[in-house]
Amino acid sequence: MNSIIQIGMDVHKNSFTLCCYDIESDRIRFTDTIEPNYRMVIKYIDNVRRFYPENSEFICGYEAGCLGYSLYNDLTAHGINCEILAPTTMPSLNNKRVKTDKRDAANIARCLAYHTYKKVYVPSDEDNRIKEFIRMRDDHKVALKKVKQQILSFCLRFGCVYPGKDNWTQSHINWLKKLELNDDVLQETFEEYMVTFGYLLNKVEMLDKRIEEFAQTERYRDKVKKLVCFHGIKAHTALAIITEIGDFNRFAKADNFASYIGLVPGEHSSGDKQFRTGITKAGNSHIRKLLVEAAHSYPRGQIGYKSKELKKRQEGNSPQVIQYADKANERLRRRSYKLILHEKKKWNVAVTATARELACFIWGMMTENIN
Repeated sequence: MNSIIQIGMDVHKNSFTLCCYDIESDRIRFTDTIEPNYRMVIKYIDNVRRFYPENSEFICGYEAGCLGYSLYNDLTAHGINCEILAPTTMPSLNNKRVKTDKRDAANIARCLAYHTYKKVYVPSDEDNRIKEFIRMRDDHKVALKKVKQQILSFCLRFGCVYPGKDNWTQSHINWLKKLELNDDVLQETFEEYMVTFGYLLNKVEMLDKRIEEFAQTERYRDKVKKLVCFHGIKAHTALAIITEIGDFNRFAKADNFASYIGLVPGEHSSGDKQFRTGITKAGNSHIRKLLVEAAHSYPRGQIGYKSKELKKRQEGNSPQVIQYADKANERLRRRSYKLILHEKKKWNVAVTATARELACFIWGMMTENIN
């Protein structure tokens, strides 16, 4: 049998720390700190290869972090077996008070040897590009939300209170545009806030149109068309879910998918005592956030009612897909009302529970388990 040599890599922006793990003697060997370059990793492997039999295989691994998939892509392109380890699935070091790059690299090597980890799914280049574009758009959306809060706070500090009911309606924006302050400097400050608001608003609208174009490409069209059949999911959310997850068939069951995005409750049990905690919040936080946002639409509206917009989004799908989505929409709406009105659950608790079931229905839709 060929011997397999595990190489743990603790990677940072300024340096890589590498080591080899000998599973037979339980020893860490050839620890070294190198420049942060994949060519230096290849050189390290070539140097240590002469200490092992000719038929030895090498497998490298590093924790998911700042480097993303770049190091993985570079190494695999040169024929080196590499894996990215999910940090939340790895056993922690026994002595947390002593944390060094060498200890972290050794821990990664042991995880590779004993398979005490789950590897990170590496998306295709096209999925990764679209995913980064969507995340960039979401960053602009966060900046827009922040400048809105700054404008409202500024107006409140100087006694300018909008007489209407809801903020950021068209009438509210018109009121802001006509607002005049007594001081020239304050007026200039306010106008700069409004210029930033206008720029970000137009930027987000432009990026949303671009995402709509991506969603209509041949690679994503059919999948997006299925996902937008659910309440609260439009092209942006659908495309984000598709590009972030990639292959839904890598999850054996719907519960596995919900667990992957951290929407299942944690548990601390000992003996006869069982204690449930909040959701684990493990895995993909971006998808979890999008699904929770989508779930906010379910405790609103009439059970069984389909808006004209939803009917339009469902057009072009097979009757089986529409029937499955309608069944999911009705169940989730009934479930959310039951949690809030009958079981007296808090709004956020009910919405999160709804998001978990929505994730399960999405898994069913994407894996064609719609019976």
